[in-house]
Amino acid sequence: MNPFQAVAWPRKFHARTRASTLIAALAGCAAVLLGACASAPAKPRSMLDPQANFGAYRTFELQAANAGGQPTTIVDGYIRTAISDAMKRKGYEEAAEGATADLRVEYEAAKAEKVKNNPFRVGVGVGGYGSNMGGSVGVSSPSVKSVTEGSLVIHVVDAARNAEAWTSGVSREIGKGSVQQATVNAAVTEAMADLPARTAH
Repeated sequence: MNPFQAVAWPRKFHARTRASTLIAALAGCAAVLLGACASAPAKPRSMLDPQANFGAYRTFELQAANAGGQPTTIVDGYIRTAISDAMKRKGYEEAAEGATADLRVEYEAAKAEKVKNNPFRVGVGVGGYGSNMGGSVGVSSPSVKSVTEGSLVIHVVDAARNAEAWTSGVSREIGKGSVQQATVNAAVTEAMADLPARTAH
């Protein structure tokens, strides 16, 4: 027998090979469809005043959360703590009580209900073992649901000029339960990522 002669493989072997190839192809189609439908969370939106001299700023103060006479909420406390920590990591110092700070930090927080379309769901199906192999990709229509979206906008104001030096905003879906400090910390850290750090003198 010629050792290079083609081997007549059993029919079941060919069926398995076709099945493996078909499954791989269908899985690839599903990945492409899901990749096209999935969307990453929106990145923070920030702006920097080109006239702002961050090398000259040293101290900051947080605007009172209850400036309008409303009581300070627990979430306000979380936000203030997170912003203060972020400013200190950037090299700024909190102004002493009664002193005039170089920067005034203000923020706006809100939440609202939002209608969201879920991505397409893709199902992959193949024939059973030992049968004529076949396959299909099923794509369902997107479903609609209501989600709660929280938004946070932070303003860093040059106190001497009374002009906004930098601002950033971030939006994220939040759960139906209570907002946790860790969630606020992550949002503030993300929003303030590109705030210029203080230049040491």
